[in-house]
Amino acid sequence: MMTEKHEDHCLKSCSGHSYIRKDWLGSIVFPFSALLQQSEFLGQTDVLQRAQIFKKNCKAMFPNRRIITTVFNDEGIQFLVTRYIKALNPPQQLLDIFLHNSNATFDLIARFVSLIPFMPNTPDENDGSDIWMTSERCISLAIGNKEEHAILLCNFFLYFGKKALVLLGTSALEGHVAYVVTQETNEYLLWNPSTGQCYKQFDPFCPLKSVDCLFDDRNVWFNIQQNNTPMAVFFDYSKESFWKQLLPKNVQGTKIQSIQPEEIIYFETDKSMVEDLRNRIERTLKSKVMEWRPKHPTHWNRQCTFILRQILPKLELGKGSFVSSEGDNEFERILQFYWVTGFPIQMPYTDVQSIIDAVYQTGIHSAEFPQTEFALAVYIHPYPNNILSVWVYLASLVQHQ
Repeated sequence: MMTEKHEDHCLKSCSGHSYIRKDWLGSIVFPFSALLQQSEFLGQTDVLQRAQIFKKNCKAMFPNRRIITTVFNDEGIQFLVTRYIKALNPPQQLLDIFLHNSNATFDLIARFVSLIPFMPNTPDENDGSDIWMTSERCISLAIGNKEEHAILLCNFFLYFGKKALVLLGTSALEGHVAYVVTQETNEYLLWNPSTGQCYKQFDPFCPLKSVDCLFDDRNVWFNIQQNNTPMAVFFDYSKESFWKQLLPKNVQGTKIQSIQPEEIIYFETDKSMVEDLRNRIERTLKSKVMEWRPKHPTHWNRQCTFILRQILPKLELGKGSFVSSEGDNEFERILQFYWVTGFPIQMPYTDVQSIIDAVYQTGIHSAEFPQTEFALAVYIHPYPNNILSVWVYLASLVQHQ
């Protein structure tokens, strides 16, 4: 800072003198990192604008096809969807179960993702104004929407080095859906994160009706093929005649920082809490079955209940199929003396009322034959972070005449 000082206390005959003095008041430093962040912010702004224009152009071509290019995080900041994709570690507990069977491990990981409860369905005509959580947040809260489930499953597959992308489309059963596509040696697999089911591209039983959009950590691709059914789609998104890409090839190689964490930290679920919950559900369901049968007595068959309790734990890791064992042989002996009606119900745990409703809808309790007996067993398989798989087996038994 420059200041000027005048000496005016001398005699009038003296000539005037002036002095210039420099005073140091402080400094301002512009770190290079701040300038870099500013330029990155401006670059991201350009990309977000480009994404909006890209989406508008795609919608003009195929108005009924789904495309999401940008979303908001839980702090209200807008990001490109590619920043949600990053390889993340599944729970170690899942990796230790099938040490020498990678396919079984992938199935188990897909099952784990499907057990995370889903947010209630909301109108999603305005794709792009969504709010998406990170995968870590989805796991810690044990809840997520369809896209968050697909992103989580995709990130888990990337952890193993799989070539995986998130697919946006529609399903004959679920409406708007988000699947995961993995490219295998000779085929593409379609994974439904809401059920854990895996389908080959040409599987006629796959409920996926349309393939509209793909994205990974590098780019977003919009399907411009006339026929967008899974069996007809050509999944090679490098072909510009089939897929319209958001970012040009010279930008795709630029690594954009992900908003996901470096890794996910898991905690073990309290097994005593799980057992208390199991007992509470079983007592509540027994009480409800008797309440639903006000005009008939309800007799419980203890032997069958004991057998069902042995069978249910095997169904979790056996993917719902019976495994030959002593308990199953005892069940076969029960069938020699009784007509048995019933089946196991499996569902993610959200609340007790949802389980009560699911059991009631089976109608098994409504048997009116006077000598009917019932058997009820509940099993809860704990996964990390209080994510629970609930099994209920309600059966009615009538002796052979």
